[in-house]
Amino acid sequence: MDTWTTAHVVKLTGVTARTLRHYDAIGLLPPAAGGRGGQRRYGRAELLRLQQILLLKRLGLRLDVIAGILEGGLDPAEALRRHAEGIAAEQERLARLADTVDATIRQLETGGPPMAPDTWFRGLDDRDRHREEARRRWGQAVVERAFAALQRLTPEQRRALPAESGRINAALEAHRRAGHGPGDGAVQEVLAGHYRLIARHWDGEPGAEAYRRLAALYTDDPRFREPFDRVGDGFAEYLREAMHRYADTALAARP
Repeated sequence: MDTWTTAHVVKLTGVTARTLRHYDAIGLLPPAAGGRGGQRRYGRAELLRLQQILLLKRLGLRLDVIAGILEGGLDPAEALRRHAEGIAAEQERLARLADTVDATIRQLETGGPPMAPDTWFRGLDDRDRHREEARRRWGQAVVERAFAALQRLTPEQRRALPAESGRINAALEAHRRAGHGPGDGAVQEVLAGHYRLIARHWDGEPGAEAYRRLAALYTDDPRFREPFDRVGDGFAEYLREAMHRYADTALAARP
């Protein structure tokens, strides 16, 4: 058999026909051919690609990341390394959470020594989780100095950060909707403001590679990507590309 119908693929893989239609619609898995009545047919190459999609999806990668890997735009090892780091961070958090639950149960059931309030919420504080993940990604010294810089801001300055970031995003989205590419001069002027905003609570000024890694975080981590997706469909990718252009030009001489 050289080709398989949608029904055959569903039976072979357990993937639903609706999922196959979705993969086709987003360009992730186009069929080899179409038959009468719109029936899709898949060849061996398509089945092998589907196997890779399902494997990477089982590892927890998003469909856009999977597409980048399969099209050669994203290094598979790098994508999996980032995913492994996220799993390790979550495992550590869950281990702390389990210890907290066990200690709480012992106190409630046995009337043991009372727990100190600062131990009640271990594993539940997302700030700790994000900070630990940042340490793994950027290094202990970078994160601690960046955190110290943020703490030096006045309450008014900290409250102004979201609004300032919002203005930058709005300006970039306006350029995007006007058809200006990420490397356009006006777009890069806005990026200069974005870079200055980041540098104010960074470890000094981030170099080109650090700025590129931050751009990857904006698209690859759902927690960061979500607010950018609310700005506009495709905005996260536009911002990433604009940051890469800025890194390649304005920051090219920096490490």
